[in-house]
Amino acid sequence: MEPFVVTTPRLELRLKTPAEVLAWVDSLPPEVRVEVSPVWVERARTTTPGDVWSLSFTVTERGSVAEIGGCAFKGPPDADGMVEVAYGVDEPHQRKGYATELTEAMVALAFGRGVRVVRAHTKPDNTASLRVMEKCGFRPLGLVIDPEDGEVLRFERMR
Repeated sequence: MEPFVVTTPRLELRLKTPAEVLAWVDSLPPEVRVEVSPVWVERARTTTPGDVWSLSFTVTERGSVAEIGGCAFKGPPDADGMVEVAYGVDEPHQRKGYATELTEAMVALAFGRGVRVVRAHTKPDNTASLRVMEKCGFRPLGLVIDPEDGEVLRFERMR
């Protein structure tokens, strides 16, 4: 089976297999691993290859094999047609617009599959992510308590 790849002008987002997701989680230092949703890990453990809602993407610069970050949906669309997107860009590659570019790609992927609303959460003091939300056209909805992340700002973008 060919890997599922989303391309942007500068990036490639390659969908991981379930085994790759689990190996990645296992490779994380314990203090980082605790930040990964156990619900999402269990979904990755029980899904089939190719499930864009349950697996994560490795992000590389086009033409490179060097990983610069990752992104994922936090689960399949809910009954209202909403998905949540999560992303991260490794420190050496930050402040280059990659987070904005990969978030736009994830929004386009979701909308192309019938999703009505893409949601994102960020810590109130994460100015870089706040800027990504603004540049990607997300509207702020205010503070909420996320069961796994605590107090976060909620953003949404409608199709």
